[in-house]
Amino acid sequence: MEFESYKQFWDHQAATPESALAAVDGSTSEQVVQITGQFTAQQVAIALALNKEDRLLELGCGVGRIGRELAPHCQHWTGVDISEKMILHARERLGPFENVDFHQLSRSSLDVLEDNCLTKAYSVAVLCHMDKEDLYLYLQELHRAVRPGGLIYVETWNLAHPIGWKRWEYEVKNWHGSEQKQRKDVARNQFCTPDEFELYVRHAGFTPLACYTGSPWVQVVAGHTLDDTEVALQHQRLSEQAAEIAYSPLFGQLFEQTVDVIYGAIHPREVIDFLDQHAGEKEIPVFRPFIETMWKKQPERWGEFPG
Repeated sequence: MEFESYKQFWDHQAATPESALAAVDGSTSEQVVQITGQFTAQQVAIALALNKEDRLLELGCGVGRIGRELAPHCQHWTGVDISEKMILHARERLGPFENVDFHQLSRSSLDVLEDNCLTKAYSVAVLCHMDKEDLYLYLQELHRAVRPGGLIYVETWNLAHPIGWKRWEYEVKNWHGSEQKQRKDVARNQFCTPDEFELYVRHAGFTPLACYTGSPWVQVVAGHTLDDTEVALQHQRLSEQAAEIAYSPLFGQLFEQTVDVIYGAIHPREVIDFLDQHAGEKEIPVFRPFIETMWKKQPERWGEFPG
């Protein structure tokens, strides 16, 4: 099936609650989505120094995987998404919270938001599905909507990292021999080097404060119109908290193995054995439910899940 727009693709992915969950983290499990949401929310909260006074935006909120975890910790949380169906699922998942609202986007713009209405914003696993022009347009819109003194956290695939490059090569193999029109799917994975991604952030008007590049993702924290003193303070804070924000080497290893399972390079049993060897590490609960669920759902591919 060919899709002509981001909206059409993501509405299709969010046709049911289960497919919507699968689209945002690869599982169909509310339990898994909450585990991965809590992990990522902690990264975002630390990166942005989130506090109860913040008016926070998530660009590409999906089902509210992250927003559900962050909404209790800020004054107001806003989720925007190109897919009305994703927003429907997110509204249901964030139903108990009174300090949230949602807006459906119609194009690469945040014109639903007033100038300087936010203190902070973030986007996770979203910009990597956009043409670079749209990525940059959204960064410009974030600069308009976030007030001076505010912060953003954004990330995308890291082409310069060995695992990021390997993930990109899987993309190449996936589209090998396909027609060019099919290969240029509207929601295909796209990749940046750290220098390229930081360049987009800088030219959108932000001051990059930290750029974490030691994983398959480029993670950038940036500020809006900060004075030299504040820039120095943020540099120090983000350097001291890097281990709590940046993806760890173990996380990268587990991600690589998970991708290898998806593309048929290894059996999920290998990942389960590796998880057992690293029991107790904080990354393990993020990956174990996903690998086990994937194996259980595809016994014809890997045999029956043991136990």
